[in-house]
Amino acid sequence: MVQKFKEHVAAAMPFLNGKKLLLACSGGLDSVVLAHLCKALKFDFALAHCNFSLRGTESDGDEDFVRELASTFEIDVYVKQFDTEQYAEEQRLSVQMAARELRYKWFDELLQSKRYDYVLTAHHADDSLETFLINLSRGTGIEGLSGIPQVNGNVVRPLLPFSRNEIIEYAKSESIQWREDSSNASVKYLRNKIRHEIVPGIKELNPTFLQNFQHTQHHLRQINDLVNNHLNELKSKLFQQRKDKVQIKIAELQKLQPLDAYLYGLFNGYGFSEWSDVKDLLAAESGKQVFSKTHRLIKDRQSLILAKIERKESEAFEIHSDKAIDELPIKISLEDVETFEKQGQNVVFLDKEKLNFPLVLRNWKKGDYFYPFGMKGKKKLSKFFKDEKMDLISKEKQWLLCSGDDIVWIVGRRADERFKVDDSTMKILKITQFP
Repeated sequence: MVQKFKEHVAAAMPFLNGKKLLLACSGGLDSVVLAHLCKALKFDFALAHCNFSLRGTESDGDEDFVRELASTFEIDVYVKQFDTEQYAEEQRLSVQMAARELRYKWFDELLQSKRYDYVLTAHHADDSLETFLINLSRGTGIEGLSGIPQVNGNVVRPLLPFSRNEIIEYAKSESIQWREDSSNASVKYLRNKIRHEIVPGIKELNPTFLQNFQHTQHHLRQINDLVNNHLNELKSKLFQQRKDKVQIKIAELQKLQPLDAYLYGLFNGYGFSEWSDVKDLLAAESGKQVFSKTHRLIKDRQSLILAKIERKESEAFEIHSDKAIDELPIKISLEDVETFEKQGQNVVFLDKEKLNFPLVLRNWKKGDYFYPFGMKGKKKLSKFFKDEKMDLISKEKQWLLCSGDDIVWIVGRRADERFKVDDSTMKILKITQFP
């Protein structure tokens, strides 16, 4: 197996040679065998062990075993204990998902702080089959059926071409010791149920099933690459970046057929799953929204707006001084000047004696109105925003500079007539917004 492993690494992941590697080691069969193979190839690697504190003394025994393995190999070992159940409760996750989040977050921290290049995990061909069946049972697209990727960013899985039987046979032939996780025998978890009750029956039907499955997944990955290349080309044409949001013309989307498949391909990566709602958005009224956990799609006239969800409450900041304020969410400066110059969108001149300090910088709220500079009478901000053809994201991000309850300046857009400089002005305040 060492020779086969060496040939696989040389062909599929030569970038590992000469790099500093972090091997995720549970103490179980797969990760211990991967450690022995990396030792045989003289890789520069250390072990990283997560103690999830889920199996009492058994978890502590796994930790001791990994420490001893690292000592035998004369390599570094990193160990971290987690209160996984508490984290799962706080984050409202299953224990398995909580463990996964904690594990990879810690690995990322180690990569940065200890300057490792890649994390190696011991996923193998049977793991990929189990993942395929799990995704198939839940409903998925081509990507979910393509299996576990060999390389995903800085996470590398060198054992994917190898079956569990190959790994067991190698461990036995080399008299390699490992730890058994008692929870792996329980069928209360979906993966274990598939592993113990479904996969053996499938393999009985065809002795070469796993090899055939690997060939099928190889073809699925190639098809998925073709689909993604096409979708990326479409995105480059249809998705117009506008600062912190993306605008997509609805008319261009509606030309795509089959529409349902294209909507899935274009927006699935942003976490959307209610596809009938996404499709209905194309014909909905402006302002209608569809949410995923991380993003939202907004109907805005003849376009869709795609933006990340920013979970924050309405904020307000007091401005006490006449100097640049570093702690504000936008960069502005206030200075007293002797003369009035031409006013612009990013520069306003105000009668300082008409202002009540501290000024307040805040977000827009329903019912706000102002007196537009150069005009008579007041105007609701909702009407001003509509006239300016501002989308919902722009409205939410708009800052207002206020004196008491009165709006002084819709920052970067329009000043208020009530605070303008006139013939009676004795003190002029210049306010500038910087990019």
